[in-house]
Amino acid sequence: MIDLSLFSLPVIYLVFFTAMLLASLSINGLLLKFSTNLGAKNQVQQVRWASTTKPAFGGVSFYIIFLGSIVFYAIFFGNQEILLNAKFLGLTTASSLGFMMGLADDAYNTKPFLKFVVQFLCAIIFIFTGNVIQTFPWEWLNMVLTFLWVVGMMNSVNMLDNMDGITASVSLIICGGAAMILIFGEHYTGIDLVLLVGIMSSIAGFLYYNWNPSRMYMGDSGSQFLGTFLAGIGITYFWNAPDYHGAFIAEKQILIVALMFIVPLSDTTTVSINRLMRGQSPFVGGRDHTTHHLSYMGLSDRHVAMLLILISVFSMAVAVLIINNIETWTLSHTLIFGVLFLLIGGSLYATTKISKPKPKA
Repeated sequence: MIDLSLFSLPVIYLVFFTAMLLASLSINGLLLKFSTNLGAKNQVQQVRWASTTKPAFGGVSFYIIFLGSIVFYAIFFGNQEILLNAKFLGLTTASSLGFMMGLADDAYNTKPFLKFVVQFLCAIIFIFTGNVIQTFPWEWLNMVLTFLWVVGMMNSVNMLDNMDGITASVSLIICGGAAMILIFGEHYTGIDLVLLVGIMSSIAGFLYYNWNPSRMYMGDSGSQFLGTFLAGIGITYFWNAPDYHGAFIAEKQILIVALMFIVPLSDTTTVSINRLMRGQSPFVGGRDHTTHHLSYMGLSDRHVAMLLILISVFSMAVAVLIINNIETWTLSHTLIFGVLFLLIGGSLYATTKISKPKPKA
């Protein structure tokens, strides 16, 4: 353990972020340099928006830096007891399982049933290690909601990964929101903040290669890992957001989650509704996401990414504002922020009704 003072913590985190960012750039650069067909995705007809095959192993850097962050915490903060904490072990185990399942899918195109079984196991791990949403007075209902949340988020992040730079950017913003909550709450030395800073640096390094025009994708290893990790972070810091000013209120927690995860939730909901209305399975691939329809309306791929980034930043800022600044929650707050979510989500849904699919050049 290295002796730290509160004054030195910003420097420690800055050095850590910089080191992990350089590590992410190096890992992805090496993987890209030595790649041939390993991890390459060629799902142009159904899933990917791009018209070329590219390596899809950005998730490898996420997971390596995730493990590196744990090592960093053990060295610099020296609290080994937290490494045996049930909730931390649940997050680590589930995220690792998600990563390995995604890696297998990238390599062997595993069957959807196997993916669902692994997602089911990830949800069960969260539940049995105490990572449970606390929204309702009935524990069984909270466990059902937790199961749906974990499986849904793993699929939602995977479905959103259909255009350059979007999933990585949105995930980076969500992690940033959780980090801000920890900082405002003066929780500077916990394992969660170290993990968040590490994951943010790994995503930032990956974005260098994934921003349009991208040179690599994150693959299912990346989307399943991020989906699992964000599900766990979402439970702790958004569903069960620490309320510094008032009593726990279910409507408030639901709106915090809805705003923080507005892009993946809106996209998944939109795609599911439209496909069910057409008599299709929501889980099949297709170019009918909100991202695609924004492109059909004339936006370039970069402009689509920038628009969704702006929406994510705005919604994240509102969610953090709710957590830290609203002392007394009233019905008017529920109506105001509920309408805000519906306006943004409804606008994204509306794009799928007013735009016409066009063949991609």
